[in-house]
Amino acid sequence: MAEEKKTNSAPVKATTTAVKKDDTKLGFFKRIGKWFREMRSELKKVIWPTPKALTKNSLVSVAVMLVSALLLWGFDLLADGLVKALFTWL
Repeated sequence: MAEEKKTNSAPVKATTTAVKKDDTKLGFFKRIGKWFREMRSELKKVIWPTPKALTKNSLVSVAVMLVSALLLWGFDLLADGLVKALFTWL
């Protein structure tokens, strides 16, 4: 059988130190300032659409809303006609 190499080296000690969390609550205006700073940094990460893409997406949205409105209007007319026919029949 093959012999395994055994090393007697000590485990490597971690050089990082734990960061202690400050449990004190910030003041009202400092919290508002912190919120605005964080919001600004997040808004910098957003990939904003180009004007061309924005126009295209807006037109698609309006078209889908119009088609949905027309379908709903058609179903409403059909249901209204069926209810009126039912009442006149009875």
